[in-house]
Amino acid sequence: MMTESEFLQHSDRLFAHIEDKIDEAGLDFDCRLAGNVLTIEADDGTQIIVNRHTPNQELWIAAKSGGYHFSHQNGAWLATRDGSEFFAVLNQALSAAAGETAEIPPFSG
Repeated sequence: MMTESEFLQHSDRLFAHIEDKIDEAGLDFDCRLAGNVLTIEADDGTQIIVNRHTPNQELWIAAKSGGYHFSHQNGAWLATRDGSEFFAVLNQALSAAAGETAEIPPFSG
């Protein structure tokens, strides 16, 4: 398990990675980071919320498809419910919101 400060640093870098890759891919989303919450909004107003829950050291995604909680296991962020990988779920949510394939590569840092 990471220390709280390691978790905060890691999640800050992960949020920056998501924003950078959305920009680099030319995907039509607006990203806003406020505290522990990264809001990704499509042109039609559809939102995908990515946030960190520091007490449990979890990352959460809220999208039209549902809510997901991810914990860091064996070097990857995996859903606590079904073991889905964080970026697989995020890419599905982004693709659904964009109406086209969105592919953000996993963050390894």
